[in-house]
Amino acid sequence: MGIKHRRSDRENPTYASLPYPDGDGDVDIERGVCSDVVIRALHQQGGDLQKLVHLDMKANFSSNPHHWGLTKPDTNINHRRVPNLETYFKRHKIEQPVSLHARDYLPGDIVSWRLDNRLPHIGIVTDRYTREGRPLVVHNIGSGARTEDILFLWKINGHYRYFSQ
Repeated sequence: MGIKHRRSDRENPTYASLPYPDGDGDVDIERGVCSDVVIRALHQQGGDLQKLVHLDMKANFSSNPHHWGLTKPDTNINHRRVPNLETYFKRHKIEQPVSLHARDYLPGDIVSWRLDNRLPHIGIVTDRYTREGRPLVVHNIGSGARTEDILFLWKINGHYRYFSQ
């Protein structure tokens, strides 16, 4: 069965103008997509992905994903796109090995997947576990932020440790 991607009025991937610099790089907490969960969590820890991803893309624009036809970085949206976050995390060497062992994923780790329909998805490992020992993950796949047993539900595309444990 599994979790299906069901877009609701709470999940809003539309383009939004966001203050930059010195904004919070975030859409309203009642709206947003999976990347907004990561953006909010890191912002609470002092990380400004809007600024960091923008500066990184500005310095390395030609080596970033170009799925969206942009000709230059856009501070309003680039940090909200999972492939851009994956590129940023890899470039800044916070990538961890992808593993099929739950013990290799620590609370706070960021995990990205490709859903069954090949869409990118991202979430954060929590400090809560299933009875079987799998860590739960907070993510948003259409119904607002949820904590669920999804770590191994889809093909893991990336595993990142933003802050050292």
